[in-house]
Amino acid sequence: MATVRYFAGARAAAGRASEAVDAASVKELVDILGQRDALARVLPACSYLVDGLVCHEPTTPLSATSTVDVLPPFAGG
Repeated sequence: MATVRYFAGARAAAGRASEAVDAASVKELVDILGQRDALARVLPACSYLVDGLVCHEPTTPLSATSTVDVLPPFAGG
């Protein structure tokens, strides 16, 4: 299971700072998380880091040791 860490508004929507999710790819992870109403509203605007690297490809594979950071757009200057 990959570790998912939520930040800012994604953390508020998820109701937790992190969790383990069984997903084979970033797309599958987003599909699973998107089944939750609050997260479904936030996820489309989020960026994802997989093991510290920006992920632009939904087919990026995940392993049991993967860490995915869910980063909503940040406000401020």
